[in-house]
Amino acid sequence: MHTVWVRLNAVVFFGLTVVVSLAVMTWMSTIGHQGFPTVDVLRVNSVKSMRSHSKKDVAVLTFDLHADLSPAFDWNIKQLFVFVVAEYASKKNPLNQVVIWDKIIEHPDDAVLHMDKATVEYGLIDQGAALRNTTVQLRLVWDHMPLTGRLFMESVPMSTYKLPGAYSTESGKSSAGFKKRSNR
Repeated sequence: MHTVWVRLNAVVFFGLTVVVSLAVMTWMSTIGHQGFPTVDVLRVNSVKSMRSHSKKDVAVLTFDLHADLSPAFDWNIKQLFVFVVAEYASKKNPLNQVVIWDKIIEHPDDAVLHMDKATVEYGLIDQGAALRNTTVQLRLVWDHMPLTGRLFMESVPMSTYKLPGAYSTESGKSSAGFKKRSNR
């Protein structure tokens, strides 16, 4: 009456239906989760260097970050991808967004961030020479990565900082750019 292939087809598709149904129920169980992480401090501490490199402005900053992202976790969150974005406007682009620091958090115990005078991982680089005298806003963003279900991001804008008008190094000495070192 029924061949082996028909029976195998019925078993496989019944199993797939069960798996999809469980995934949908898992997703529905986390729809209403609203974790409210607290971000107490996110501010630029200092500008370590501001220079022109290949006709592009580069700023290296230090910043303070105090945040508790553990409420963002629930049983369905595999990890959080957390990053700090520097936003500014230029003549060329009305909104520039540059990621200057990031971290992957896999456990709620690691989600309490307390960093003072942390140096950015990635320099703030402009496409031209528009960083000097520019107001930069820092924004903390965290991306939820669930085991199953929708991906979504939340963010908090925190502080603004005006970059210096002249190129400088960490010692505060103003310069028109960095001089090349001689090989002696």
